[in-house]
Amino acid sequence: MSAPVLTEAGAPAPAGVPASARRRPRVGPGLGLGLAVLYLSLIVLFPLTAVAWKGVEGGAGAFWSAVTTPDSWAALKLTLGASALVAVINVIMGTLIAWVLVRDRFPGKAIVDTLIDLPFALPTIVAGLVLLVLYGVKSPLHLNLAYTRAGVVIALLFVTLPFVVRTVQPVLQELDRDMEQAAFSLGAGPWLTFRRIILPNLVPAMLSGAGLAFTRAIAEFGSTVLLSGNLPFKTQVAAVNIFGRIESDDTASAAAVSTALLIVAFVVLIGLDLVQRWGSRRG
Repeated sequence: MSAPVLTEAGAPAPAGVPASARRRPRVGPGLGLGLAVLYLSLIVLFPLTAVAWKGVEGGAGAFWSAVTTPDSWAALKLTLGASALVAVINVIMGTLIAWVLVRDRFPGKAIVDTLIDLPFALPTIVAGLVLLVLYGVKSPLHLNLAYTRAGVVIALLFVTLPFVVRTVQPVLQELDRDMEQAAFSLGAGPWLTFRRIILPNLVPAMLSGAGLAFTRAIAEFGSTVLLSGNLPFKTQVAAVNIFGRIESDDTASAAAVSTALLIVAFVVLIGLDLVQRWGSRRG
């Protein structure tokens, strides 16, 4: 009697199944994984590694010297400070907008919901031009924010708002309304219900949206280059500083400043992953 044919898991194969079919290799998953890794490596990993290598190839001393030159250090401080402020503002206003879109009904709701995605589709340089016309010297609102740090914040608020709204909105849509009704039936008021039931469920999404807005803001170039006026030590953000160094053929310093931003973004993304894991455990 011949020995039974075993499957890949080590169990006997069902009777009547040809041996060739029982031993057929599973090529699909391995091929898909290989293509995914190759694509990510070519598009993301290799370019980021090249920039980081260029930034530190002169050693830690050269890297630190490039990052802490007066203009680069001022640009980094402005970028990180403005991005943190933008993340805080948008996590509040973005959550409020998501709440209105999910819980309220009003004329033009679909249009407003579509407009939220406009910063995703609009080229950022066009956004900068629009903001410059709206808040520039000849502002129809008589509000001149051009070439000021407030203008930098406005530009970053514009491009990062959708990240918070689109992160919080699905959580609100999936939130169980029965818990709120139960709280109301037990005598809890709207504020207590929001603070004890709704807000704890929204916190992971709000933190994720804030992190995404922050990492998007520190890399912003197009919407800030026009409205900020690119004034060193005053309104120049890190991305514009990097561009100026590349134009001056100082690619090593540009790569060093880029690596500093990359490190900050990587730390924030790790924090986002931890927040998502925490949120999934709570859920």
